[in-house]
Amino acid sequence: MIKVRNLSTYYRKIRALDNISLHVWPGEIVSLIGANGSGKTTLLNNISKIVPSHSGEITIDGVDVSDKKPEDVVSLGVSQVPEGRQIFASLTVLDNLKLGAYLRYRKWQRQAINEDMESIFSVFPILKERLKQRAGTLSGGEQQMLAIARGLMAKPKLLMLDEPSLGLAPKITMEILEVIVSLKEEQGLTILLVEQNARAALKISDRGYVIETGSVIIQGEGRELLGDGDIKRAYLGRDYREFWE
Repeated sequence: MIKVRNLSTYYRKIRALDNISLHVWPGEIVSLIGANGSGKTTLLNNISKIVPSHSGEITIDGVDVSDKKPEDVVSLGVSQVPEGRQIFASLTVLDNLKLGAYLRYRKWQRQAINEDMESIFSVFPILKERLKQRAGTLSGGEQQMLAIARGLMAKPKLLMLDEPSLGLAPKITMEILEVIVSLKEEQGLTILLVEQNARAALKISDRGYVIETGSVIIQGEGRELLGDGDIKRAYLGRDYREFWE
């Protein structure tokens, strides 16, 4: 579905991505793991065209998006849930969800949008109870659910999630990761996941890429990377806890 070839990105004179290549096939969960500042978020922002790349190629279903705008990428079926949620705190939950479907409203798909919203409530029932509540008054976990739900309102084929467990309690993190798995298994959604909890991310992933200083240094199946001693020492720590026994 997505192919990234020889991508390099600079912030002024600082190279954030260095000739990076990877791919995500339909129906996969693929994780990007690495230290803070390694380039994971920059890669997602390059794919969604929020941040321009310096060189290289990104294709989505065979379409080169080098000269595309962010809304063009959304129309191709890619939706990004940003780090820190970035919900519209002063707006209601309902208004946040409607904004997620902005491009679809322009195409007069309102009946389908309402049907999709009901489907999302089956995944996040708490949001239906909070529809008229201002988004900024939700708990951290509810805000993350809203951010994911807003991304789903674009009806994507690929959902990119940037640190969905950031600032959440372990129990809520488990619930969010279980939702991610269900989106793949029940809806056939493709997921590209950046997650600070490397062990939890790899455990639910088909494949993973380890990024260091803007380059892919290791790639492989999720379970294979979990068993890699170097990755355990560098990214999982000696005292990591199991999420699922």
